[in-house]
Amino acid sequence: MVKILIALENISLGGMKRATTVVGNVLSQHHEVTYYSFSDIPPFYTLTAPLLSAKNPVTLTNDAQPFEHFQTEINDFITVIQQNQYDVVILSGGLLSSFAKVMKPQLPGVKLIGWMHNNMATYVSEYYRAMQDEFVGGLSVLDHIVALTDSDLAGFYQYNHRTVKIWNPLTIQPDGQADLQQKTIAFTARIAIQHKGIDFAVAFASKLPEGWRLAMAGSGTDSDMAEFQRLVVKYQAQDKIIYRGPLKDDELRQHYRQASMFLQTSRWEGLPLVLAEAMSFGLPIVAMANTGSKEVLDSGKYGVLTPQGDVDALVAAVEPLLARLELRQYYAQQSLTRVKAFASEPIIAQWEKLFK
Repeated sequence: MVKILIALENISLGGMKRATTVVGNVLSQHHEVTYYSFSDIPPFYTLTAPLLSAKNPVTLTNDAQPFEHFQTEINDFITVIQQNQYDVVILSGGLLSSFAKVMKPQLPGVKLIGWMHNNMATYVSEYYRAMQDEFVGGLSVLDHIVALTDSDLAGFYQYNHRTVKIWNPLTIQPDGQADLQQKTIAFTARIAIQHKGIDFAVAFASKLPEGWRLAMAGSGTDSDMAEFQRLVVKYQAQDKIIYRGPLKDDELRQHYRQASMFLQTSRWEGLPLVLAEAMSFGLPIVAMANTGSKEVLDSGKYGVLTPQGDVDALVAAVEPLLARLELRQYYAQQSLTRVKAFASEPIIAQWEKLFK
């Protein structure tokens, strides 16, 4: 049995948090697992292991000089690790992984694993642009980096040769199958306009034929929600969108069962497990191409990939699926075949190897 601390910025709604807690909950069946949150936000997801909140809760940011700005919080975190004598610390996301640069000299006997939930290019050019030196410095001292795609395995390997690729496992237990005769397309994502391509999704919805609607599950910041509403009005999509808010558990399962297709319009992704969630219900997948959707769909073998940002091409690709039930049934079977690759047991076995 290994003593493991899994650290997150917070455990609010989000794919990274969902994947981290699913893996952590499974690991807790065989190891002594504890979660650590730098925030005092109540967990959105169910935890089967204890949660420690930071002594000085904080909303972490990706601004310049993070080691100086969060010196107290990092020192408190190191103290928790030392006092509780953890064998392994999993740092979820790039910001916490950058902290390894400061942590490693004080924790020589602790295995530090950085878990990269997004793609390398986005981390460097967008998320951590203001703190690239700290980010790269953290990558270089980690005992292992866990990447999610072939593209990111190559990207992170440049900075640390102890990089491995481990997919995230399926994050939902399916209950029933999708009704492929519903005139509803499911969409599940945070309402993060740029990241999730909400502008593309609303524009797409406005072009749906009579009777078809896009059912959207997720929530966002006040500013993103205001922009979402503005886009709905701009594209006159009020009658084409069903907004369901943030969903989990049975409500989320019902969301998938009551659709005949799943859509993703993200500009970038790490490994978008909402695709696997939808696949587990036998939903055909249509997604704009990015490194994550290409990985899950095996470059279009298991779903329909369309050019990034091209709404007209997306509409053209979807039209045959809307018109032909047998085509939806074909891609439904492709989804059910592909989702087997995201089974928990072999993925957790890969994590186990890192602890030895």
